[in-house]
Amino acid sequence: MHKLSLLCIGTSLLLLSACQDAPTTEPVVGDNFIGTYQGINDADLRVDIQTLASDEFEGRAPTGKGEERTLNYLVERLQSLGLQPGNGDSYLQAVELLEITAEPNMVLQLGEASLTYKQDMVVSSKHEKTKVSLSDSPLVFVGYGINAPEYAWNDYQGLDVKGKTVVILVNDPGFEDPTSGKFQGRSMTYYGRWTYKYEEASRQGAAGAIIVHETAPASYGWSVVANSWGGAQYGLVSSNGNADRVAVEGWISFEAAEQLFKAAELIFAEQKALAIAGPYNQDLKQTASVVINNTLKKSTSYNVMATLPGREHPEEHIIYSAHWDHLGMDASKDGDQIYNGAHDNATGIAANLSMAKAFSQLSVAPLRSVSFLFVTAEEQGLLGSLYYAAHPLVPLAQTVANINMDAMNVLGRTKDVAVVGMGKSELENYLAKAALRQQRHVVEESNPERGSYFRSDHFSFAQQGVPALYAKGGSEAIDEETAQYRKRTNVIITGCYHQLCDHYRENWDLSGMVQDVQLLFEVGHAVANSSDWPQWSPNAEFQRKKS
Repeated sequence: MHKLSLLCIGTSLLLLSACQDAPTTEPVVGDNFIGTYQGINDADLRVDIQTLASDEFEGRAPTGKGEERTLNYLVERLQSLGLQPGNGDSYLQAVELLEITAEPNMVLQLGEASLTYKQDMVVSSKHEKTKVSLSDSPLVFVGYGINAPEYAWNDYQGLDVKGKTVVILVNDPGFEDPTSGKFQGRSMTYYGRWTYKYEEASRQGAAGAIIVHETAPASYGWSVVANSWGGAQYGLVSSNGNADRVAVEGWISFEAAEQLFKAAELIFAEQKALAIAGPYNQDLKQTASVVINNTLKKSTSYNVMATLPGREHPEEHIIYSAHWDHLGMDASKDGDQIYNGAHDNATGIAANLSMAKAFSQLSVAPLRSVSFLFVTAEEQGLLGSLYYAAHPLVPLAQTVANINMDAMNVLGRTKDVAVVGMGKSELENYLAKAALRQQRHVVEESNPERGSYFRSDHFSFAQQGVPALYAKGGSEAIDEETAQYRKRTNVIITGCYHQLCDHYRENWDLSGMVQDVQLLFEVGHAVANSSDWPQWSPNAEFQRKKS
């Protein structure tokens, strides 16, 4: 477990007094901070979650009726709080999306094996073409598909993959061999993310890139892959039609991978062991073929942003973020067809709305501006936040920090606060100080191998050098009754990730979510009333960009 600087342990009815190695924030005279802090409540959160996860919102898919209803809901709420539009005179920021829907009757031919869509494989193309194909593209296993000079690791060393299809392991070598000193042990680096693997394969000039799914290193089962990568896929509209990406990208099941390697007279487990040991590639002496027939549809989705102007430095912003979208509907399903997305991410939307309400009710505005951003198309690869980061409504040089809320705690109160991607920035010191008010302590996330820091919208800010915090309730229940409730409910939450059963449930204990929203409110309040600019840790892979 990482250790933060020692913090003083005294508390007061106002903001915690300054202590060594922690950021300081003086109480704002006349400010009703405590009353506002305590005003963040279960009832408000519950109403928003239940409403946004109802069938009326049709799973909140971008560009459909679900989006229209979600945008109306958000804008009406933000207007009612008296917050200013974040984009001139509008609360909306247009995001141009390309929706690509592949015909599902495709077959991926790997050597002699014919793989079935969603059952054995999921492939697609981001190229803006109605027909994309691979024809006898040579298959090459490239281990983890990583080119990382700082780790002295290049799976593509001496290899020309132009016109070829690369087969890639999920995660990075540290996951399987955490004591080896490779990468960051079980904590996934960005090199372990599927997005990176497609990006690197594209840079190498490959025609196709296929990731081998394994549940443990991916941190989710095959059904998540089938549901998330099957059906309509979204991308940002590109000036070159995404011609610089691999033509075909996708996943194959573990069983399909074993058969592929067997046909090459290789044993998958042995090849994987060689890939874990060091940079590795191997010709599979087979080819890949597939024809993908696409329906293309350019459309406009929207980010939503509102701002509470700062009273002394309105040009400097703290941005709270949450994604409003989910997976929409699947008419091919029998019975329930709506992916309601209650936990992911109606909880985050509700948290951000409660945050907006809390700041709007302060009797004295913070020194700096506080903005509330709701982004689209997170489920399709963080597209809304990526677009925002490329076209910011507040210059990134004037964006002090980002605090992100995604899939909030519905498992009851905890004694700890889990930081996703711990040790990355000084924002964690603000968090530790705020946690003292709740008599909680800060810990590293329980499963750093999942790479969660790279899987939500704060990452888009981090890539651009803006310190970004992602933290929520940990795993140490407040009491035994809560611990038992957590065990029962977590089974459902985990099993319903990106599934039709992610419904709102009346029996959810939102007391832990209230805790976390109050906590993150205090962090943002402290930063907004400080003159400090939180910095990245020296060993973080991100740093503020020089203007």
